[in-house]
Parts: sequence; structure tokens; C-alpha cells
Amino acid sequence: MFIQPVDYRSPDAAQKFTESLHNTGFGVLTHHPLSQTLLETIYKEWYEFYQTDAKNQYQFDPIKMDGYFSPKISETAKGYTKRDLKEFYHIYPTGRFPAEVSKAALDYYAQGATLAAELLQWVEQYTPTDIKARYSMPLSDMITGSDLTLLRVLHYPPLRGDEEPDAVRAAAHGDINLLTLLPAATQAGLQVLGKDEEWHDVPCDFGMLIVNIGDMLDEASQGYYPSTIHRVLNPTGEAAKQSRISLPLFLHPRPDVVLSERHTAGSYLNERLIELGVKK
Repeated sequence: MFIQPVDYRSPDAAQKFTESLHNTGFGVLTHHPLSQTLLETIYKEWYEFYQTDAKNQYQFDPIKMDGYFSPKISETAKGYTKRDLKEFYHIYPTGRFPAEVSKAALDYYAQGATLAAELLQWVEQYTPTDIKARYSMPLSDMITGSDLTLLRVLHYPPLRGDEEPDAVRAAAHGDINLLTLLPAATQAGLQVLGKDEEWHDVPCDFGMLIVNIGDMLDEASQGYYPSTIHRVLNPTGEAAKQSRISLPLFLHPRPDVVLSERHTAGSYLNERLIELGVKK
């Protein structure tokens, strides 16, 4: 399986991008409007933030789900028993934000949300008529006014060599939401499970934007847009001694949005958070 990057500026970008989503569960955009300078600023200052004890002042709120998640309470992927080798911070529009970093991440959140609405319009435009008829509302309207869209600043610490057997930076999993926007991280390692049941590297040159389908869009589209399983491998050699920072933006509908006859966005999210061990 090969994921062909699509130039955002191309006249047929919307068609090629959504074809890639349908065929592989992933789309990769080049020359997109998100600021690379802003991204580099975020990577640098949040890396420095994670090296300090200041992060511990923002321990996650189990109700609001915002704040800092240490490696001791990191996610355990569905079907796995070992926690991922990572720490992260949840940024919501109404959540806590560290005083030790600039507002760059909040600016990026706003830029990403604007682009996300456009990409959801692309997805809907190229959804087959019979599938589109089952959407409870336009896809881009599902995130309008939502305060659940999440920007996660992820830090994968250097490997020390004493990690538990079979523990990895991010075990194989699918995302919960509609779409995830992921600018290329500071290290490679992202892989997708193809229809051939083989793992394939996702293009990740700096400047690229990786977009993948989440379970909620899979549910709403009856599988036409598949939520694809992906993972982040542990690096080897010199790369294992380095941190990896990534910045996924998870597009979440309002809780009352109807996804299917089985689920609202709220019921689906609650079910998955329990499966991840993040919520009881």
C-alpha cells in the first residue's frame, strides 16, 4: 500500500485526498495552510516544558480530561496490557493551559480547526449519495460549537533500555473521533495497517500533514471511510536516545450529534474512554 501525498493547492486536491481516505484510511497533504513556523515553535517550547517539573502542576482532571497525563497513567490501547511509552497534555478551548509556554499551541488549535472544517466538507462532497443521505447533518456542522475537539501535545521520551517487554511508544489502535490532523512529528515511526494486513510507513517528511479517519466517521459513513489501525514504533540506534514530539488534533463532534442508529458522539466517546482505561 502506498499513500500518495496530495498538494493542497491542486485543483483536484479534494477528490484525490478523499479517495486516499476511502482507500487507505489516511490522507497526506503538502503545501497546506498550517504555519510551519508556529509548529516549530510549539515543538521546541513543549519539549522544554516536558523536561521540567512544572508539568506536574497540571495533573489531568478526570472529569474535564484536560491537563497533563504522566507515563504512569498513559493510555493502554484496546486489547493490550502495557501502557504506551509516552506522556501528553490535553488542550481544550475551555481547559487549563500552562503558563510556562506561549500561546502558540492555542493559535495552532484555531488554525487546525478552520482547516478541519474544510477537510470535512471535502469528505462530504465526495461521499456517495446513498451514504451521505444517512449523515444526520453535514459533517462540518458536527464540530461547530464543539468544545471537545482536542489538541494533544505528545512527548515520547528517549528509551532507557529498561522498558517492559512488548511496551511501545503507541500500540496499534484506532482513533475515536471524526478526523485526526497530525503534522509530521520530530521523528519517524508512524505506521498504518493496510488492507493486505501488512504494516506500512506513513509519509512523514517535515511539512507534511497526515490526516486519518477516526471511529466516529467510520460509524457515520457505515465503513465507507475506514478507521485505520496505526501505531508508533520504538526507534533503534541513535534515534532511541532522542525524544519524539507530535501534535495530533482530534476532531470531536458535539456529544448530542447522532452518528448512527447505535450511537451519539457522546455515547461512543464514553464507551471508548472506558476501553482505554482513561475513564471508569
